[in-house]
Amino acid sequence: MSAAWFLKDLLVILLLPPANGLLLLVIAGFYRRRRWAFGLAAFGTALLVMQSLPLVSGALMASLEERAGPVLQHTEGAQAIVVLGSGLDLKAPEYGGDTAGERTLLRLRYGALLAKRFDLPLLVAGGRPENATQTEAAVMADILEREFAVKARWQEGESRNTAENASKSAAILRDAGIRRVVLVTQAFHMPRALRLFRAAGLEVVPAPTHFKTAGRALLGPLDLLPQSNALRNSYFALHEWLGIAWLALTVEGTTAQ
Repeated sequence: MSAAWFLKDLLVILLLPPANGLLLLVIAGFYRRRRWAFGLAAFGTALLVMQSLPLVSGALMASLEERAGPVLQHTEGAQAIVVLGSGLDLKAPEYGGDTAGERTLLRLRYGALLAKRFDLPLLVAGGRPENATQTEAAVMADILEREFAVKARWQEGESRNTAENASKSAAILRDAGIRRVVLVTQAFHMPRALRLFRAAGLEVVPAPTHFKTAGRALLGPLDLLPQSNALRNSYFALHEWLGIAWLALTVEGTTAQ
């Protein structure tokens, strides 16, 4: 990992839960004799608690999922399906090696369903994570064929993030004469992925999956209590909004000039 990538990842970690609140508490503890330290500690504590509430994490998720588009009904002339990877479980003993992580498997399952329903070829995208023995794309293609009886026509195995998923997948598809694709990813990830794939020159039909807030029952009393799953959802949602903000400042800002 290069120094630039390390610093970027470190900055992202510090801006997102739980590190954002913990960092404020550490700073307050270090400067505990200063007048403002108590206020900073109180804010850090409140931030951690709020990000752990289902009420808050649900609102953050909904703000993204509302922009993901509806459940796919028609491919609108798309020529292929693109399924994005989202991490591997490394050296899983029950599988004898690297296998798809939870989010990757959810995307694969839906991609396989759409491929069979609409008879479209599949591209799987994802490079090799650190310490992995295979690329995400290779693992995804193997699972598709063995477990879902669907063969991936293309593998994009060099990318390290969604931006590179988009640019490198677009290059493969353009060589195959494909300009319009169905894009499969989690609903909360779809708004950012859509922007990146369209910026890469592809026409995109969104196929969001794994909606966390659609059809959810009304809030109950337990939703007002901190929960670890809510903190996780807040992390994912804030990560996406941070990425969208960065995209607006860099890729889209540069294009507008």
